Amino acid sequence: MVEVNGTESDALGGNFSDKVDEAPVPVRELNSSVINDESVTMVEVESAVLVSELNGSVANGELVQTPTTFTMDESVIITTDGASPKRSLPSSPKSPIVAASDCQQSTEDKSIPETSIQSSPGSSSVKSGNAGRGKLERLTQNGLRRSPRLPPRPQTEGTTTSGSKLKKIKSSVEEIDAQRENGSCKRKAPTGSADKKQSKRKKVLMFVGEPVPEHEAKERWGWRYELKNKRRKGQSGIINAGEEDEVHVNVECHYLQANVNGCIFSLGDCAHIKGEGMQPHVGRIVEFFKTSDDENYFRVQWFFRAEDTVMKKAAAFHDTKRLFSSTLMNDNLLECILSKVNVIEKTPMLGFQSTSIQPSEYYCDMEYSVKYSTFRSLVTATDSSATPSSLDTITTTPLDVSGEIYKTELALLDLYAGCGGMSTGLCLGAKLSGVKLVTRWAIDYHKSACDSLKLNHPETEVRHTTAEDFLELLKEWEQLCKTYILDDPTDRMNETSCDGEDESKIDESSLSDTDMAPGEYEVSSIVDICYGDPSETGQHGLKFKVRWKGYDPSDDTWEPIDALSDCQGHIQTFVRNGFKSKILPCPGDADVICGGPPCQGISGYNRFRNVDDPLNDEKNQQIVVFFDIVKFLNPKYVLMENVGDLLRFDKASLGRYAISRLVHMNYQSRLGIMAAGSYGLPQFRLRVFLWGAHPNERLPQFPLPTHEVIVRYFPPAEFEQNTVAYNEGQPRKLQEAIVLRDAISDLPPVTSHEIREEITYEMPPETEFQKYIRLPKDEMTGSAPKGATDWKNSVLTDHRPYKVSEDDYHRLCHVPRRKGANFRDFPGIIVGDDNMVRRGPADKQVLLPSGRPLIPDYVFTFEKGKSKRPFARLWWDENVATVVTFPNLHSQAAIHPEQDRVLTLREYARLQGFPDHYRFCGNIKERYCQVGNAVAVSVSKTLGYALGMAFRKLSGGEALMTLPPDFAFQVPPLDQL
Repeated sequence: MVEVNGTESDALGGNFSDKVDEAPVPVRELNSSVINDESVTMVEVESAVLVSELNGSVANGELVQTPTTFTMDESVIITTDGASPKRSLPSSPKSPIVAASDCQQSTEDKSIPETSIQSSPGSSSVKSGNAGRGKLERLTQNGLRRSPRLPPRPQTEGTTTSGSKLKKIKSSVEEIDAQRENGSCKRKAPTGSADKKQSKRKKVLMFVGEPVPEHEAKERWGWRYELKNKRRKGQSGIINAGEEDEVHVNVECHYLQANVNGCIFSLGDCAHIKGEGMQPHVGRIVEFFKTSDDENYFRVQWFFRAEDTVMKKAAAFHDTKRLFSSTLMNDNLLECILSKVNVIEKTPMLGFQSTSIQPSEYYCDMEYSVKYSTFRSLVTATDSSATPSSLDTITTTPLDVSGEIYKTELALLDLYAGCGGMSTGLCLGAKLSGVKLVTRWAIDYHKSACDSLKLNHPETEVRHTTAEDFLELLKEWEQLCKTYILDDPTDRMNETSCDGEDESKIDESSLSDTDMAPGEYEVSSIVDICYGDPSETGQHGLKFKVRWKGYDPSDDTWEPIDALSDCQGHIQTFVRNGFKSKILPCPGDADVICGGPPCQGISGYNRFRNVDDPLNDEKNQQIVVFFDIVKFLNPKYVLMENVGDLLRFDKASLGRYAISRLVHMNYQSRLGIMAAGSYGLPQFRLRVFLWGAHPNERLPQFPLPTHEVIVRYFPPAEFEQNTVAYNEGQPRKLQEAIVLRDAISDLPPVTSHEIREEITYEMPPETEFQKYIRLPKDEMTGSAPKGATDWKNSVLTDHRPYKVSEDDYHRLCHVPRRKGANFRDFPGIIVGDDNMVRRGPADKQVLLPSGRPLIPDYVFTFEKGKSKRPFARLWWDENVATVVTFPNLHSQAAIHPEQDRVLTLREYARLQGFPDHYRFCGNIKERYCQVGNAVAVSVSKTLGYALGMAFRKLSGGEALMTLPPDFAFQVPPLDQL
């Protein structure tokens, strides 16, 4: 992602980053989650087989339930009229409808169901822990579940939560009768006039038939009876009475059917259920029961409308008939049921249109979970690669190199590629999973970044262009391929041009359509294609790069297609050869698309942000273009990266838009926030990652941390639950945090005036990080045996710092060489009790050789004089908050621990995980910018591994996965692929 002014927003709540910079707190993981403002615990159904159900059939007037798994070969109606089969979720002890959560201990000894009690649509949910019996407790720390290792967040106002689902009125048990008199549901807000008219009529609310035999009820809904038996004498029969996660344990008996206003409802039926607005909610009935207080209840499994999910207002253009299933459930009074509805389950597919769905019906082709804002295809019984039935985190182990390796090559398109940090890491990680991922195409608007990527990846087709022009080029290329290949009758008769001999061998005489006129130049060949105005002629459009007969390549020119009307033979040759070699992707050619669309319009350092409509801000349009390219090319997988402000600014409208675009295209999606330091780097660096997956592919997971990390700032409050981290109490084995000493202590000393492009190492690597980062490319990628190259024969490039001004050089030389030193150690500085700095007496002031003061004026105004970052010296046992695009001494800690200079470009690159063999192009400032804008290679490496495991269908359906031991410094076995 592009930084603004060499900086990025690195803290929540004003200048909090300064406070944590003063006393970094080492923790083992980012491990906090956001729940609703009312601080209520909810947990989620622990079952990955989300469509596994019970088949219902009628026998002797009773509904007989038999375990089965739902098949989705065809469209199936989940609920119909009373004569059709009914379905409900499994509830036997072997496949419980609820499983234990490891929520915290309540003031009363009450266990919760074995999967989850989650809020209805409109309220938030807390991530559940590992399976096993637990206790229920309301949380009271501002609605935040926190790891004891995570420093407390500064108090801020106006924070809300994401993934809210159907907030219901909180009522005590004593209010039930009063609400019934008014004809309203206990857990709903006042509704429209239709409900008022209905309340005037006499309602029929009763269960039908005999109660379910006690032994059968205890077998199917055992968790509820277990809670009942654990209740002590005198205790209430309701856990969290009146709250959204209310659980009734004073159950008297269960039923299979109910009569609501003359309509018979059975288990598995779907219904409209009263909500707080004019629009009713939709849910599946999974339980009917009567309490010891003679009250009739049903348990509902909720469907989400698009606007009820994390997408919120960004889902305004979605089909209103589309629902998303969920594992969210709770208990409601029987009178909340309004009417029966049909929900048709559809096999997910790209481009599905709901025109075949009746107006009175809904359809569902995905499930939604608030955990990591996940939208996932429904699991079918015919899917041989169906995910495990447990939602526990999957632990993966290193691949057995003697086993079968996946031979399929996946083609990657890197948009906004920069110098290639994301694609480089993805390919490294995918290879460790046994998948050969190759960066076939890459684009970027910055010429120096394109040069760097091409230098390190000569096999990649790198284009210096904007994303908008690239999209237009793709559309034009598709039409050219149809015109000169697919629609050519001679080509259908003889396909040797694409499968056999080289088109370049065609007789040149056949390529000239007319004779040469005096003064005209003859076209020798067409060598490239673009869309735009590369020659800056003012003419924007499709251009071909022409090589002229009798002239050198340096004389090639870009010509518009209209000017080449007499060169159809040359165009045909170029298109056929280009199609054969895939110089550009056609729809379906790119298996993976990755990129970090720049959104400078949301940066906290942009004083002119469009706060009213950020999506229409020109500086934020690249996120629209990114998904337009995805829509056109239809890849198997999508990975988008962005800064944390994507989820902070304007109530996360751009982040919600990104998810909405993917889901609207019927892609599965999952959003996570990852800290680079958690994966073996000496910087904190929080970034947002959004996975997308074709509906027929496995949705990739997010890799759990491998290292402890020093926390520098916090993720966006509303999306804190999306932070990729271990749950509290979850077993983990993390390596120690990587600090500066681990990363750069082996590099030779250089001065602030160093200009050499290449130097030699002076000492062997000291740490595992250094041993790995110094590996040659062939050894790191598994193409050559590890240890084949002697470090003494290796060359170190780009180990030179940005040359600061002479005044700043003298200032940084005054910074003591000790931990925590900064400009406040300059003579003539006074620090007040309010932590603000002031200039001391005039006789204490020191002048530089230029005559300017040693203490610059801006240190007194930067962050109101309270910051410690100007001219701050880093130290060996620390990390950095974030590597940015420019080592700005005036606002960042950028000085080497023991040398009077800023960190070199190579040191910056190491903090980002770039190996020493990776070289950069452009002037020194452009190179720093490339490194600062890049995705940390170590992070993208873990995501590449997750991608490969998903492609091979070796990963689970859970949001998180654990990486193999010592993953950060692993290399593929020799000749694995």
